Amino acid sequence: MFSASADSSPPVLHTQDERGVHTLTLNRASMFNALSEEVLAALQGALDAIASDPLARVVVIAAQGKAFCAGHNLKEMRAQPELAYYQKLFARCTRVMLAIQHLPVPVIARVQGLATAAGCQLVAQSDLAVAARHASFGVNGIDVGLFCATPSVPLVRNMLPKQAMEMLLTGAFITADEALARGLVNRVVPLESLDAELEKLLQALLSKPREALAMGKALFYKQRETGIEAAYQLAGQTMACNMTHAVAQEGVQAFIDKRTPQWPVAAS
Repeated sequence: MFSASADSSPPVLHTQDERGVHTLTLNRASMFNALSEEVLAALQGALDAIASDPLARVVVIAAQGKAFCAGHNLKEMRAQPELAYYQKLFARCTRVMLAIQHLPVPVIARVQGLATAAGCQLVAQSDLAVAARHASFGVNGIDVGLFCATPSVPLVRNMLPKQAMEMLLTGAFITADEALARGLVNRVVPLESLDAELEKLLQALLSKPREALAMGKALFYKQRETGIEAAYQLAGQTMACNMTHAVAQEGVQAFIDKRTPQWPVAAS
């Protein structure tokens, strides 16, 4: 919700470790990491690169500074009061959000501070989220006469409708503990424990076979949008395909043998 930055550093820092953990760090702290056009473009580029990386295992979305993300850049938006521009901007943001969902690996939001409007949307769109206890969450576009329509899409898929609607209609913020109770985040810890808690979650994911996680993530989102009969049909087909895969065959045999599974590397 702030003006464009003159910072010459990359708007998003992209790093990866030897385990296949990619970290995308929003790098516009002075602008409270608003989703400006440059930030959205950088996120899209990074997500597209990760999607084509067969060794990627997990993505972490983090941020520099006190705020996680303050939503869209309102000064940037106000400078171009044209319907075509706004349609293009929100379509670009939607592509970023859907890219997160379409990635074949889990995406974790590491929320160290304020997450509002499209920033809260970014948390809701992530598969998992770990938050510092002092973090706060809101979809407060209504305060400036702009209903947070696109943030409402993942928000209402994370929490109960009336809880989401109250936030959307009033612009009221909730605490990290409230976000945990409502299903917006998975874990809440003191800021000094945030990275340790994130690492626990990473270890849990990295100990599972990539192929099974990819199948499960794709099924999770697809079945959610279908009727129950179609969902069961899709789920059954997914489980059948998963069971014939080398990772499941090894996992079941290891259970029978009472040993630790030795997941096949780059199994097809």
